[in-house]
Amino acid sequence: MLLESITDLAYLVGAIAFVWGLRLLSSPDSARKGNILAAIGMAIGIGATFFVKVHTGNETTPNNLVWIFGGLIAGGGIGWVAAKKVQMTAMPQMVSIFNGLGGACAVVLGLAELNNALSDMGGGAFFIAVLALVIGGVAFTGSLLAFGKLEGFIKDSTIRVPQPQLFNFVLLAGIIASAVYAFMHQTTDGMTWVLVLLAISLVYGITFVAPIGGADMPVVISLLNSFSGLSAAAAGLIYGNNIMIVGGILVGASGTILTVLMCEAMNRSLVNVLIGGFSATGGGAGTGEDGIAKEITLNDLAIQLYYSNSVMIVPGYGLAVAQAQKVAKELDDLLSGNGVDVKYAIHPVAGRMPGHMNVLLAEADVPYPKLLDLEDANSALPSTDIVIIVGANDVVNPSAEDDPSSSIYGMPVLKVWTAAHVVVLKRSMSPGYAGIQNPLFFHDKTKMLFGDAKDSLNNLVGEVKNL
Repeated sequence: MLLESITDLAYLVGAIAFVWGLRLLSSPDSARKGNILAAIGMAIGIGATFFVKVHTGNETTPNNLVWIFGGLIAGGGIGWVAAKKVQMTAMPQMVSIFNGLGGACAVVLGLAELNNALSDMGGGAFFIAVLALVIGGVAFTGSLLAFGKLEGFIKDSTIRVPQPQLFNFVLLAGIIASAVYAFMHQTTDGMTWVLVLLAISLVYGITFVAPIGGADMPVVISLLNSFSGLSAAAAGLIYGNNIMIVGGILVGASGTILTVLMCEAMNRSLVNVLIGGFSATGGGAGTGEDGIAKEITLNDLAIQLYYSNSVMIVPGYGLAVAQAQKVAKELDDLLSGNGVDVKYAIHPVAGRMPGHMNVLLAEADVPYPKLLDLEDANSALPSTDIVIIVGANDVVNPSAEDDPSSSIYGMPVLKVWTAAHVVVLKRSMSPGYAGIQNPLFFHDKTKMLFGDAKDSLNNLVGEVKNL
């Protein structure tokens, strides 16, 4: 009893560390401390689990420490190497893999529990095990497909699902029907239908992510993160492990809240996410094919920036790919030293995952007060002298405002065209991740500076220094 009380106390301390760490993650200034605190809570939870006894029938046995330490060494080693080597541009892919592995763990636990005790399970225990199986399966295959799309292994057109909304509704109905049948025939062929249930869940993970295009990927990453947390909570309920339950609920709840916020930022509905209702890519009118893109020289841009009163930098995935955030900060410092008010406009879904741009700019030591969210940035843009767009595309596309045929129509965007001047740093005139052309490139106020973002910014810094 004393050992169980100590274990429960350790779990409570670990859970408090999770909650407090999550609270600290809400601000860039305290995010590092929050991450460390949550990691300490996890270490406490794992340490306490060493002493938990396993109850099998009437027997109580200690944990199999060989398996525990084996998993810790293998998983911890792989995670350490991956975290050290991953580039900031590949962080969304890493998150996808982690989400998928978390879902796979829940699948294994749910399957093992159903295989060992299906015939003796009550309704509550069966529901929890099936929940872990289904959510974990969807998170696993969905995350792997999201990883493939983000990494470029799989194109949006590679997997075509006919009538995706109807198809996914049919799969959901099949999951429910299989679960009901397996429960009603627990003592006969119930396990066969559990395997059918698992197979449908794995397929659904693919079919629900397949129609989702690259521009909408931040939403699906957030949603899959929520799924992995819920599957972990379900697995915790299977074994009555309190810290797994708390940790899973925290991840699931925060992921769900973030998903809703992402949906609002893209003018999408959560129901459409769940049934694969996003459009993958789209053409739409207003491509600007008849327009002429005007270029600007480095010297002209440097002079214009140096003698401006206010400058707004809009970072996008191109900035991440070029690893140009520190050069952007250097340009910011030069301009700020000359009395120019420099701010950054952050769209909620810029990049490939929620908060991607915030993380990159924090890495470059950009002060958090300089980062303006969508609403504040749009309020400030009309009084801004010049906007520099570094690798962003879809989040500054005016088609979202004035082209009903566009696949991004209705999505809130940064209205950079309301500023006095706009300069776009881009490699070429190719469309963005949504696969549609941006009429902004041909706007009267817009000029293009072609080239690698980091090289262009480095050269621009040199020109400003010479003024």
